[in-house]
Amino acid sequence: MIIAIDGPAAAGKGTIALRLAEHYRLNHLDTGLLYRAIGRKMADAGLDLDDADLAGTVARALDPADLGHADLRGREAGELASRVAIHPPVRAALIDFQRDFAARPPGAVLDGRDIGTAICPGAEVKIFVTASPEVRARRRSDELIAKGREAAYERILAEIRERDARDSGRAAAPLQMAPDAALLDTSDLGIDEAFRAAMAIVEAKRR
Repeated sequence: MIIAIDGPAAAGKGTIALRLAEHYRLNHLDTGLLYRAIGRKMADAGLDLDDADLAGTVARALDPADLGHADLRGREAGELASRVAIHPPVRAALIDFQRDFAARPPGAVLDGRDIGTAICPGAEVKIFVTASPEVRARRRSDELIAKGREAAYERILAEIRERDARDSGRAAAPLQMAPDAALLDTSDLGIDEAFRAAMAIVEAKRR
């Protein structure tokens, strides 16, 4: 079984995907880490993130070990990922990586922004996880505050809206809901409620 979970940043798709993978004993891949790793490698090397061909070269040389970088979960890495993800050479380089992962027994849960539309269009289950920009910005700022870091809500909200526009407007595999995906809005749901709702979607598809 392949479960494709898509959606914008801070909607909760990563946590839902991980819990579904654990529950159904499937492999899990946060595909956003691939783009974060490429952006991080380019930034650390002082490379131009707007150079599509150069970004594609870095993507083709990506090593699974690169996904273990300590700074890939932060806000900065997310912004770097959004910048390199717009490049068609980057997306083309990573298609086989993601599809090969999904094909491994006993199946997989992949979360990202184009899993159900471009990477695994034949996935048995597709869920589009979303939440309002305001809720997502509040979650992100609360997360930063809990870590003892400074969090400016208005700045985070502006960044989320900018990233949504960039991800949805890119020419290569834009962020969009697959026609056969189930919509899961987590704006008013806690993580346990969201997980139960996602499980209900999976079970309905399995039946």
